[in-house]
Amino acid sequence: MVTHDERNIRNEHQEKVRPLRVRLQTFRRSYAAILKGEDPWYPLGIFMHQFFGTYKHLRVQLVYDPIKVPEHPSPEQFQWAVFCAASVDYLCKKYDLECPAWALSSRYTLDEPWYYDINADRPEVQEGLHQTTPEEFARRNIFCGDRVYRNKYEYKGR
Repeated sequence: MVTHDERNIRNEHQEKVRPLRVRLQTFRRSYAAILKGEDPWYPLGIFMHQFFGTYKHLRVQLVYDPIKVPEHPSPEQFQWAVFCAASVDYLCKKYDLECPAWALSSRYTLDEPWYYDINADRPEVQEGLHQTTPEEFARRNIFCGDRVYRNKYEYKGR
């Protein structure tokens, strides 16, 4: 006969040994959501929460799988594909992770500059973006400044 206390101990032990079943918001999954029409910053925001906070011990898994780009992507779909590749390159460099080969492919480069910011059509804003955008984005012709992946968990005062 198992007592109530023994049952509780067994349940606690089983919870500790049970494998973690997490649906990781990888870049592959985030890009797929963008292709389905979601606002890009919704899936990317979930990714950032996991990468910077909840599952930072799983960072390699979050960036590892290549995104699946359609055979004939629209210009906007391709911009976000390049943004994802640049993001992986940037985050791997910043957090000393091996960058997966897919993100380093020369395929992920825009022919024309993409300025991504409020008032990005203004020359003075574009100049500021040129000065502050990390190299991993700039060499792919994306100019978004240096605050795109600001880590709230590392922000001073938290």
